[in-house]
Amino acid sequence: MRQKRKPSLEKISSEFGSSFSVKYYAETSTYNKPPFWHFHPEIELVYVNGGSGKRHIGNHLSYYHTGDLVLIGSMLPHTGFTDRLTGNESETVIQFNEDFLGQGFFSANEMQDIKQLLQRSKAGIAFHGEAKNEVGRRLEKLVNLDNFGKLIELLCLLQYMAWTHDYTILNAEGYAMEVQRTDNDRINVIYDFVQNRFKNSISLEEIADIASMTVPSFCRYFKKISGKKFTQFVNEIRVVHACKLLSEGSDSISSIAFESGFNNFSHFNRQFKAITGESPSAYRKQFIQLYTT
Repeated sequence: MRQKRKPSLEKISSEFGSSFSVKYYAETSTYNKPPFWHFHPEIELVYVNGGSGKRHIGNHLSYYHTGDLVLIGSMLPHTGFTDRLTGNESETVIQFNEDFLGQGFFSANEMQDIKQLLQRSKAGIAFHGEAKNEVGRRLEKLVNLDNFGKLIELLCLLQYMAWTHDYTILNAEGYAMEVQRTDNDRINVIYDFVQNRFKNSISLEEIADIASMTVPSFCRYFKKISGKKFTQFVNEIRVVHACKLLSEGSDSISSIAFESGFNNFSHFNRQFKAITGESPSAYRKQFIQLYTT
């Protein structure tokens, strides 16, 4: 009998004397809960210092390298970004409600740029280049400030992120998944099963049975909540894993294709280019150039 999962609506508490939450993890071992598909009303700013790992935010799946800085909007489902295999030095997480400074605060004229940033965050934002380095460095210093200093610095960082052009909208075509809280357990079961089994063949009959649905009902359900077919979702999980192997190892591309769950090399090449916009060899080449320059 499958164990019943805990609800994936995450409850977040602010620190004593503060209107928002600031957490700093110096080692991945201190924050080693397994990644799970969850959401919360709070906006979340995450800085991963170094390391490489997977992003799953809304409908977006990708692989980050040499750290990450992401801003995740309210109620936008996502998984954790680090585990014991990520290899990062630290992780800083700030979580706050959009009205944590009072109703209408971000409607003030002086706050319009930040208000637009928070609006964009509903699709998920990844920052890169100088913005990632600057904000990340300051976030790690923010944790040592007093509560008033943390608040002022957070507002300054939000303004900086509102002005920079060094960012990518992760769900560029809009976020399609409409998560109902009653669906959380079912979504978690589906997601966890694919994460654990993507290297093997997964039939629609098998996953429909896992979700306690008929195949036609499951196909309609999954398309409704994710905006994509189940086979596309599985292929994206496999390609993200292949990205990790291509950037970190020296195995042949063909062996990586099979290690990632593709049993046909031509199919792997087509899916990889369709999802990432480039061939596996071109993707690997950019990391070789990065390490040799």
